[in-house]
Amino acid sequence: MWEESISRRKLIKLLGAGGLGMLAEPFTFMTKGYQQDSMRKRVIPSSGEELPVVGLGTWIQFDVGESESERAPLRKVLKLMAGQGGEVIDSSPMYGNSEEVVGDLTTKLGIADQFFYATKVWTRGHRSGINQMEASMRKMRRETIDLMQVHNLVDWDTHLETLQEWKKQEKIRYIGITHYTVSSHDRLEQIIEEHNIDFVQFNYSIQTRNAEQSLLDTAHKNEVAVLINQPYEGGSLFGIVQDKKLPNWVQDYDINSWGQYFLKYILSHPAVTCVIPGTSDPEHLVDNMGAGYGRLPDRMGRQKMVKYFEQL
Repeated sequence: MWEESISRRKLIKLLGAGGLGMLAEPFTFMTKGYQQDSMRKRVIPSSGEELPVVGLGTWIQFDVGESESERAPLRKVLKLMAGQGGEVIDSSPMYGNSEEVVGDLTTKLGIADQFFYATKVWTRGHRSGINQMEASMRKMRRETIDLMQVHNLVDWDTHLETLQEWKKQEKIRYIGITHYTVSSHDRLEQIIEEHNIDFVQFNYSIQTRNAEQSLLDTAHKNEVAVLINQPYEGGSLFGIVQDKKLPNWVQDYDINSWGQYFLKYILSHPAVTCVIPGTSDPEHLVDNMGAGYGRLPDRMGRQKMVKYFEQL
C-alpha cells in the first residue's frame, strides 16, 4: 500500500533487480502517468547556464583516508550521481580531506569533467585566502573552479574583491557566499543587495523555514542562484518521521520516501536552484537524486506538506 512508509533501501529494491549496478547508467524515472528522462534543471540567473536541482554535499562523509573500505562507497556514490544526472559537488577546506578525496576519485573514475565543482575560502586575510584557494584547486584537480564561495562569511569583504578579480581572470566561473544559521540570513540579504554575486548558499528545510520570510525572495529579485544546505537538519528530520507513514497524496508529487518528501518541499520553491544533501551511502544517493525527477508540489501542496509534518 502507498500509505506505508517506503524506506530508502526498499526504494532501491523496487527500482529493479539490476540494483545499484543498473543505476550507474542513465535511466528514465517513471511513475504512474509520468515519465521523465533527465533530472529537472534550473537556470543560474547571472549566466543562463542550467544546473540539475539535486547535488551532493561532502561535509563529514568525504573526509576519509585512503583505505579501500573508506573510499569504495564514495566511488559508487560519485558514479551513481553522474549516471543520474547530478552535477553539483560542494566542498570546503573546512571539510578535512573532502576536497582531495573528491578530486582523486572523480579523476580516477574518468568522470571528472561531468561535475560542477563548488568549494569555499575559509580563512582571514588577502594572501591567506589566495593560498587556500590555490590549494583547493590543486586538491580538486581543477584548473578552473566552477563556484568559489566565501565560507560562513569569514572576512567576506576581503575575499569578494579577490573573487571578482579571479572571475575576470577565468580562474573561477562564479562567485558566492554561504552560511548555515538562521541568524546569518539578514546579513546574507544585505550582501546580496549591495554586491555583485552569482550564488548564495544557506540553510532551509521543511522544519526551518525562516528563509521563506524574505531571503529566498531577495535572492530571486536580485537574480542570485540559491544552493540549500542542511535540508535534513543534520539527519534529525528522519528521527521525527521514523516509523511514520507517508500520506497517500504524496503520489501526486512522485514522492517515494521521506527523503524525497523533504527535498521536494525545498525544490518546490522557485527561487531554489539546487539542494546539496550530503551522503556517503549509495542507496541514499539514489533516493536523493530521485527528488530531482517527477512532479513538484504547488503552493497548496507545500502547505499540506508542512501541516502533515508538523502533526507528526
